[in-house]
Amino acid sequence: MVMAHFVDSFWGERNSGFDVLYHNMKHGQISTKELADFVRERATIEETYSRSMTKLAKSASNYTQLGTFAPVWDVFKTSTEKLASCHLELVRKLQELIKEVQKYGEEQVKSHKKTKEEVAGTLEAVQSIQTITQALQKSKENYNARCVEQERLKKEGATQREIEKAGVKSKKATDAYKLYVEKYASAKSDFEQKMTETAQKFQDIEETHLKHIKEIIESLSNAVKEIHLQIGQVHEEFINNMANTTVESLIQKFAESKGTGKERPEHLGECSLPAYSLPVSSL
Repeated sequence: MVMAHFVDSFWGERNSGFDVLYHNMKHGQISTKELADFVRERATIEETYSRSMTKLAKSASNYTQLGTFAPVWDVFKTSTEKLASCHLELVRKLQELIKEVQKYGEEQVKSHKKTKEEVAGTLEAVQSIQTITQALQKSKENYNARCVEQERLKKEGATQREIEKAGVKSKKATDAYKLYVEKYASAKSDFEQKMTETAQKFQDIEETHLKHIKEIIESLSNAVKEIHLQIGQVHEEFINNMANTTVESLIQKFAESKGTGKERPEHLGECSLPAYSLPVSSL
């Protein structure tokens, strides 16, 4: 795909391309600010999520530690704490990125201010050709009208005085028209030269701006990707820990921590009742 060039695309009859390109440059500042706002909002969301996960991890410590299931809460707690840490790390990276965007925004303002001064001559050339174009059009209309009027008088047999008077007006209109044609040619040449240079300048600014913005977005993507990899590792660790937390191991831990002893009651054998003497009945 062939890239379009500003030099080829912003001329037009009203010569308004300069205004379009200048305001497009200024819109770059808005884009930079909005990008900073977007990253800041993302950081806020991540920070809120991290705090919620930390709170959830703490709540796991408050759940009942009774029964064979109790050790599982430690697995949940550890995993949730690590997830909270991952999201907090992303917050830190995003905050660094925000500073980078803000710094770029400040540089952008200075650069645009300098560019405004540099293209002031082009703005004057634009205004000049717009003014001369309007004047040329009016002069052309006046010239045509005077010529038509002179021809009309000749055809209608007007007096020589009227024809000569019309001829004087026609000559003045012709001279004025020629003068504006010359002025227009000079203004057109100046405008085209300055507009060509300025359009290229605006394109260079936009290309640099877009490359910088794309680099920032790439940094954002890499930061998110890195954290997601860490989150994936935490989840994988959780899965492995749960796989290792078998029913047998939970039973074993409960028996070891809560067991009341392995000794059973003493075996005494058969019990015999003591013999008692019965009273002898008197005969």
